[in-house]
Formats: sequence, structure tokens, C-alpha cells
Amino acid sequence: MAIIFRYVDKNGCVIERFIGIEHVANTTAITLKEAIDALLCKHGLSISSLRGQGFDGASNMSGELNGLKTLILRENSNAFYVHCFAHQLQLALVAVAKKQSIALKVIQALKDGELTSGRCLNQEIKIKRPSDTRWGSHYGTLINFTAMFSSIIDVLDEIAFDKVGSDQKHDAFISLGLLQSFDFIFSLHLMRIVLGISHELSQALQKDDQDIVNAMDLVKICKTRLQDMRDNGWDSLLQQVVAFCGKENIMVPNMSDQHLCKWKSKRKSPEITNMHYYRFDFFCAVIDLQLQELNNRFNEVNTELLLCLACLSPLHSFSAFNKQRLMLLAQFYPNDFSTSALLVLESQLDIYMDDMQSNTKFQDLQGISYLAQKLVEAGKHKTYPFVYLLITLALVLPVTTATVERAFSAMNIIKNRLRNRMGDQWLNDSLTVYLEKDIFNVIDNELIIQRFQNMAPRRGQL
Repeated sequence: MAIIFRYVDKNGCVIERFIGIEHVANTTAITLKEAIDALLCKHGLSISSLRGQGFDGASNMSGELNGLKTLILRENSNAFYVHCFAHQLQLALVAVAKKQSIALKVIQALKDGELTSGRCLNQEIKIKRPSDTRWGSHYGTLINFTAMFSSIIDVLDEIAFDKVGSDQKHDAFISLGLLQSFDFIFSLHLMRIVLGISHELSQALQKDDQDIVNAMDLVKICKTRLQDMRDNGWDSLLQQVVAFCGKENIMVPNMSDQHLCKWKSKRKSPEITNMHYYRFDFFCAVIDLQLQELNNRFNEVNTELLLCLACLSPLHSFSAFNKQRLMLLAQFYPNDFSTSALLVLESQLDIYMDDMQSNTKFQDLQGISYLAQKLVEAGKHKTYPFVYLLITLALVLPVTTATVERAFSAMNIIKNRLRNRMGDQWLNDSLTVYLEKDIFNVIDNELIIQRFQNMAPRRGQL
């Protein structure tokens, strides 16, 4: 289990730090909770200090009855759970691919490495096998696959019809039949466009400094673009597919003819045209599924807590400011805002807003994180301590699993086959140096050498 701490430092900057990898006997919620308690105690911290928590969507983590999230909330009701936005987006994309059989064939073939063209020293573009933990990597793979389609067909054709016997002849022949079909080409272009719409969102959600307000805006933009594609993007997509098929000599079915299902007899096939099938049963169905999954996965953005956080946004001269909602936000944290503190906060908010809107230093800020840094820089975090406390609470909530995923990826690099017997302490120390590059890059190598030189008597000078 990898553990990351997210906090706001004394300069108002959002920091995420790798704490360590914990070995657990099993993955039950109780065992994980005990491991977290022990780690917090080791660093002189407590569950009562938590103001946010985030895990993946597994039931042992986010279960409503006995999940790790629920166990922590029972001990500290202020440790609000926010599902990682990047992980929710990945789950939404996976769900769509699984529900669309032809789209799934494209993704699964790429994942299994069947649709590869080999490696060459002079190859400018290559197909990289997509990653399980980063669904956005499929977008780059689809881009390269589309660009190299002709070369891939040539390679598969050479293998499939080579006179010399080969164990790959049958697989190459099957792949050729799949690739040179209109269904595959249509799905390839559709999935490339759908993943392209969510690509910027996926990249932005993986940033350490991503705040909830920006995440809400990005999700809204993604939904709007998908809806616009559904309403106005059919003709453009069909033209791209037809042009691509013409270039690659792939037969395009007559859209006015009756559609024939490959796995059903002609007598049992539904009496629909190809146009109806590809536009409504395929094109619209994929986009509707994507929109439905985004609405289901991102329903947290409609909760009262996150709507209150949005009122802190400094965009457009603090146009989202809403005093009533910010007072409600403070009431979510009774341990931080007592009855008397709420009265002080109510008065502070009015003065704070007049100050922010009249002060040119706070114009054109792009997010809550920049607002926090500017408040510290101007010393106003001391002038408005309760408002600043609200801002720091808003900054620690939008946790992301991106840093945790990077820790697991780094572990595969550090603890390789030749170093598989390293202990937990050595592994954690190595991961800390590898992951926290921004800290260790500023440390002079000579200081490190002298530290090791002075740790024990040595025969030689390091």
C-alpha cells in the first residue's frame, strides 16, 4: 500500500509527498486502517488531523458500510472522502469500451500487443503498448496506429501470405480480416475522437496542483464537447472514415442497404439500414454511454460540499463568491470552526471580499492555489485567518491517485529482478529519492559524499 500526504505549506503551496510503501498481511479494510494508524503515529500525526481522504473505487477502500473510508469517517467525521477525478475518468472510459464490443476489440488488441509493427532503429513512429493504469495512453496509441495503418497492413500481409511456415501466420491472417473491415475503421476513428475529447481533461486531472473548481469546469467542458459531437459530429466522422477506407482500399457499405449482423442469420437480423446502425446503434450509443458514465462517476461535483468550494474561486474578480455557501462550508468542519469562530468568519468574509475586489494584486488569479500563495505573499493570511483556513481546507480535498500510481511504477523500476531481495526500509528510502527529485536535485553531491564518509571509518576517501 502506497501512502501520499497532501498538505498546504507555510507559503500557501499545495504539496504532495511520498510517505512510504507499507506491507500488509491482507487487503481488508481493518488491516489497512491499522497500517495507516501505525504510520501516522510513527510521524507524530493522528487521524483527527485528516481533512480529506481518497482511494480507488475498490469496495474495501470506498465501501459505504465497512470500507476503509467509512472506518476513518467513524473516527473523524471531518475527513471527507473525494474520489480521485483522474481515476473516475479512467473508470468511465473503461466502462464505455466494455459496453461497445467492436470498440473493445480495438482496445483489447492494442493492449495485448497484437496490433504492433515491430521495432526498428530508423522507425520515427512506433506503437506503444497502452498502460492499464493510464487509460489516456490509449489515445497516443490510437494516433500512432492510425498514422501507421498502411505499414501495419503491409507487415501483416507479408507474414500471413509468406510461403515460409510461421506460427504467426494464422494470427496475422485473423488480424488482417479484423483491420480491413469497415466496422474496425469506424470504431478506430470514433474511439480516437472520443479519447481525444477527454485527453486534455485526463492530463489536467493528473496534476498535483489540480483544484476542484478547475476539475468541475473541465468535466463540464468535456460533457459539452461530447454532446456537441453527438448533435453535429456525425457527418464529419463519416467523411473521415469513408476517406480513410478509400485510401486503404477498404470496402464501404451502402448506407441505405439493410444492415446484416455478422453473428445472426439474415432471417433473424433486425430490419434496419446501415445508416441507422452506424449512426444510432453505434455512434450515438457510444457517446450516450460516455455521457452517462461521466454523469454517474462525477456525481460528487453536484454535492453541497463541492459547490461550496467553488465559491472560493478568484476567477473573474471573485464572481463566484457566495457568503451563505461559504458559511455552510465552515459548518462542515465543527472541529475547526467553533460557534464564536463562525461569527468572526461571517464578519471577515465581507471585509475580505471588499479587499480582494479592490486590490489589484489579486486580479487575474487562475485558481484557488494561486490565491492561497498570493495571500501569504501579501501577509493577508494573518489578516483573514478563518478565510485562509477555508481556502486551505479546499486545497487539501481534491486528492489524486496519480502520485500513488507513479510510486507503484517507480517500485517496478527500483525493485527489479536483480534487486528483488531488498528490504522494506531500503526500498522506501530508494523510492523517496527517486520520487522526490525536486528536493534532492538541490542537494549538493559533495554533501552526500561527506555524510557517507563520516558515517563510519573507511580505508579510502570517497
